[in-house]
Amino acid sequence: MENEMGEIDNSMKAIEPGTPVIINLHSPREKVWGIMRELNAAGVFVRGIDLNTFDDWVKMIVRGERNMGLTHVFFPMWRIERVSLDESIDDIASLSDQFYARVGLTVEEYLDRD
Repeated sequence: MENEMGEIDNSMKAIEPGTPVIINLHSPREKVWGIMRELNAAGVFVRGIDLNTFDDWVKMIVRGERNMGLTHVFFPMWRIERVSLDESIDDIASLSDQFYARVGLTVEEYLDRD
């Protein structure tokens, strides 16, 4: 949901299926950004991308290039260190808001086009 400034309002969201999240993993250490599909005792199902490639992915979309896209992946609970909601904090825009500002679509709208 957008606020009056065109930013996505995450203030009332919880970590639930369909929300953008950042997952911190260990063994090996990784950070993944994506849309959470399911969180259960076994682990997390997410449609996401390595956080280090997020900016390149968005640039490719903006330029209309073929891009690596988001993949569906499962991470077992023993690898998960933390699952955080991707949300804006003060003047720091969430990755979802950055995507919207640069691409002109929400992540959900973009993925629905696939």
